[in-house]
Amino acid sequence: MKKKIKYDKNINKDVVLCETTNHRASNCTSDALMKNAISFSKRWKHIPFFRRENYNGASQVCVIKINRNEYSRARRCIDSIDAIYKDRLLLNII
Repeated sequence: MKKKIKYDKNINKDVVLCETTNHRASNCTSDALMKNAISFSKRWKHIPFFRRENYNGASQVCVIKINRNEYSRARRCIDSIDAIYKDRLLLNII
């Protein structure tokens, strides 16, 4: 009798690592993640006109997502980037 393959419960479970409205901060974050070989997805979302007050008038927000299993490595990676760019990130805690 063959055993069924059990998959990890976190496969295909992406979580939001951070959000930012600054292009340079998003590029610096993605460069740091690539240097440490952490897979991620980066997407720019449009902000509706009446919600722009929450984002200081920005029309787009960058959302960076990673796999749940790599969250601790990604947070250590973000801690190593410049404080100027790190202050412009809205980090999510899981």
